[in-house]
Amino acid sequence: MSFRKVVRQSKFRHVFGQPVKTEQCYDDIRVSRVTWDSTFCAVNPAFLAIIVEASGGGAFLVLPLHKTGRIDKSYPTVCGHTGPVLDIDWCPHNDHVIASGSEDCTVMVWQIPENGLSQPLTEPVVVLEGHSKRVGIISWHPTARNVLLSAGRGFVGGGGWARGVTHVAPGDNALSGSPGCDNVVLIWNVGTAEELYRLEGLHPDLIYSVSWSRDGARFCTACKDKSVRVIDPRRGTVVA
Repeated sequence: MSFRKVVRQSKFRHVFGQPVKTEQCYDDIRVSRVTWDSTFCAVNPAFLAIIVEASGGGAFLVLPLHKTGRIDKSYPTVCGHTGPVLDIDWCPHNDHVIASGSEDCTVMVWQIPENGLSQPLTEPVVVLEGHSKRVGIISWHPTARNVLLSAGRGFVGGGGWARGVTHVAPGDNALSGSPGCDNVVLIWNVGTAEELYRLEGLHPDLIYSVSWSRDGARFCTACKDKSVRVIDPRRGTVVA
């Protein structure tokens, strides 16, 4: 029997990675040291956003993709939160809109200038409030324009995670969901910042993770009770 017939040849056998040159990296960035199991950076076709250390509140950098190399410590940040920023996510329908969730129990949506920041950005487009605990997870709706889901997560010894809210530019038809450590899911119209649905009693314990379905008709949650649930937000019921 031929050796070739016994051993399966891989087309990637002779493929090797090549390290990126230093001048093509982002250097000297003071990434946040908050002990939080979340995403500390987010990228889209135009910008890279990174949660950084900040005094007196929370902040994150927004860098044009071409701005590589050493980043000056005085580079302007997005800094409207009064507590540490815990998660950030770019809107999939607008490369200049980003949402942030914070320990200050709010979700803020920001409009980034065409060429990036030339001065600190302190005024969000919208602030969504409605939770009593920190907001640690945010995720834009995959198909509906300006729809955002926000949630909070809790960790042992650090209090519960709460789910914040989300939002988008005024005038857009958007919904956003936000489960929290109160185990409640809120559905918001982000254009008007109005609460449309309140989903209670679906989770007996902390919600750890939330993800929309491909078409955005449902979302899935992972809970501390070791269960994964598929939820229809319009009916307010667990469907799987």
